[in-house]
Order: sequence, then C-alpha cells, then structure tokens
Amino acid sequence: MSIRYMKAPPTTYVMQFKDGRVKREGPGLSFFYWAPTTTVVAVPLSSSDVPFVFNEVTQDFQAVTLQGQLTYRVSDPKLLSGLLDYSIKPSGEYASEDPSKLEERLVQIAQVRARTVVQSMPLREVLVSAATIEGKVLAALRETEAVRMLGVEVQGFALLSTRPTPEMARALEAEAREALQRRADEAIYARRNAAVEQERRIKESEIATELSVEAGKRQIREAQIAADIAVEEQRASFMDRWSENERKAAEAKAYALEKTLAPVRNVDWKVLMAAAGGGNDPKLNIALAFREMAENAQKIGELNMSPDLLRSLLANPSK
Repeated sequence: MSIRYMKAPPTTYVMQFKDGRVKREGPGLSFFYWAPTTTVVAVPLSSSDVPFVFNEVTQDFQAVTLQGQLTYRVSDPKLLSGLLDYSIKPSGEYASEDPSKLEERLVQIAQVRARTVVQSMPLREVLVSAATIEGKVLAALRETEAVRMLGVEVQGFALLSTRPTPEMARALEAEAREALQRRADEAIYARRNAAVEQERRIKESEIATELSVEAGKRQIREAQIAADIAVEEQRASFMDRWSENERKAAEAKAYALEKTLAPVRNVDWKVLMAAAGGGNDPKLNIALAFREMAENAQKIGELNMSPDLLRSLLANPSK
C-alpha cells in the first residue's frame, strides 16, 4: 500500500510537502499520507552533543590537543531544511547524508574559533585557562553568521582535556616538579630561618633580662658603696673632730702644765724634793746622799758603809 502513517515525537519538527507546497508542519505531528506524492521532512529539535578533538598550535609554537564536546540545538528547522536535505524514506531513515554534515560543519566552525583563541595564548596559559577558552569560543560561535545561517543555536562548548605533546608534558612536569621542590626548600629555609630568628629573639630577651638583673645588682652595689662612703665620711669627720678635740685638750694640758711649772722652772730639784716633803723619808735622804757622793766621787778617797746601813736600806718596809 502507498498510504503510510507518520508519527513524530515532540522533539522532531515535521513538514509534509505535497506538490511542492507545505501541507502541514509542526513538532510532534502524526498523520497519514500518500507516499508517491508526499515528501516528509523531519528535523530533530532536541539538543545534541558533538565530540571533537582539535590539534592546534599555541602562541609560542607549541602543539596542543583540545578534546571536548559541542552542544547545539536547531532553532529554525525551516531554515535548516532549506539548506540540508532532512527528508526521510518510508522506512524512517534519512534519504541523504546531509543531516550528518551539520555536525561536521559545526565542528569545523568551532575549530576555527578555537584556533583563533589558542594562537593568541602561550602554552602554559592554554593548559590552565580552559574556562577562558570555553567562554571565548562559545561567544564567538554564537556571533558567527555561518551558525545563524544554518538555523542552529550553540548551547555549549566544553573542554574535557587540554594536552601538550608527551615530550613537552614531561618537560613541564619536570619544571613544575623542580618549582615545587624549590618551594619546599624555600619553606624549609623559611621555617629554619624563623626558628633561628625566634632563637635570636629568645637570646636577646635572655641577654636583656641578664642586663636588667646586672643593672639592678650594680645599683644595689652602688647604693651600698654610697652608704659605705657616707659612713666613712661621717667616721672621718668624727675622727677629725675627735683629733681636733684631743689636740685642743693636749694643748690645754700642756698650757696648764707649763703654767704650773713656770714658777719652779729655775729652782733646784733638790729644793723641790725637800719642799715636796721628801725630807721626812730616811731612805730618800740616804739615796740623795749617795747621789751627792756619786756626783762628787772624784773628791772622795775612800767610803765605808756598815752592814747595818745596807741592811736597813734593803729591808722590806712592809715588814
């Protein structure tokens, strides 16, 4: 039979052409049609993901591989159906390979825009700026006239990985590893330096404490020395005053003695002895007599003393 039935899901825009004119169109239609004179066009409206792999060169002439996916949806199915053949066979398959060419065209347009962005950036920046590249490429795709002419809306451009060549990857890994090692060494040095600095501060604090203690001790010693000096000064002053007083007392005694002895200075001592009452002592008188004889010994020829006289002189007065 040549009468067929068409039933499309809501995500498919269907157009029924008969005699060169659109008989009915819209998403999710279902109808019977006469196959020999009818052409059915089905354009999917759901979003689709297209994977891609781009090999590009960065600003510093380094090869890089971009891998990700492009998300799009048909926004104007009538415009797209006018550019590509979306007619279907009675079996439901597309009558041509044009529907698969849409993804190829979008990937090519995306690669051109990605190349423009990547060539303006050095390799290091490309490897760490996936979000920046995604934003720039997506904005460029939405503003591209070739995309709008296809009746397509680009919904997303996502980078899943950005890889340099294996040799460059190893070089970057080695450089990054060395940088991390340097940072680790710097951290160790900074930690040791901080420890040394802390130790220095502790030593300075200890020295300052010792200096403060020594200063306190020195002040105590100075105070003690000052007290000793004050005591010695007071003692010296006392000794000076005592010496002065003793000198004055001695001078007074000497003056008194001089005045006392002045009247008898020229008197014979014998007279003074007699005046003092020594004449009443027989022994003293005998002693004076012997003194007189000793002074005149050259005039004495012979002297005789009786034993009784000597015995009386040697006798103990207490007996």
